[in-house]
Amino acid sequence: MSSIRWAVLCAAALAAVPALAQEKAATKPGFAFPTDHAIRILVFRPEVRAGSQSAGGATTPNAEWTRNARTNIMTALTAARPGGAAEVAFIPDAEGDAAAVLADYRALFGAVANTVLQHRLFKGDRLPTKKTGFEYSLGPGVAKLAETAGGGDYALFVTTNDQYGSTGRKLLQLAAALATTAAGGIGPTVTSGQHSGYAGLIDLKTGDLIWMNADARMGGDVRDADGAARRVTQLLEDFPVQASVAAAAPKP
Repeated sequence: MSSIRWAVLCAAALAAVPALAQEKAATKPGFAFPTDHAIRILVFRPEVRAGSQSAGGATTPNAEWTRNARTNIMTALTAARPGGAAEVAFIPDAEGDAAAVLADYRALFGAVANTVLQHRLFKGDRLPTKKTGFEYSLGPGVAKLAETAGGGDYALFVTTNDQYGSTGRKLLQLAAALATTAAGGIGPTVTSGQHSGYAGLIDLKTGDLIWMNADARMGGDVRDADGAARRVTQLLEDFPVQASVAAAAPKP
């Protein structure tokens, strides 16, 4: 078993996705984009899940919604040019060993992200050594990713999860609300739909996690272009911004 797969298994066993209560972002202390050259950000194909939520709360994936949502989010990310990047390029799909490397690092980022969400960004389960600072990394081997897309400075990971409440679920939500009101505020709480997501930026030279933003109650219907643009704006809130790139010195 590769060291990356072992790290994924260990991290997954120790970290579960927390019940997020609010939006939260963090940036590695002291980080700033370089100003001596324009930056190029590589984007992993977004992890997108879109489906319907039944009256009983079960979720059913919808392939068409997911496909449309992923396309819309990718288009919106390109247009957004996070941090003022000179170029935003998507890491191409690969085959064979290269595909395995991409899959390993995608899984490793997911495990690290879950740890950050549970033990750093949100209150309630913070480890004593993680209450301050922002020291997380995928390791220097992540530089291999830049080679698959013609070079890059940073890698951006994006994950969204959207479950749209069915008519039955919405009716159940209404009935529960009416029953609670009639009982003087005592009763079950039923929610309809789930819309969450997070994004993280990795330094491709060091593997360090530079920035991360998470939100358990996101807006924007990612199934259409305008909604996806709104979602991407939320995902990129508090994203580091590159200061003006210094002009190259004129040749004598």
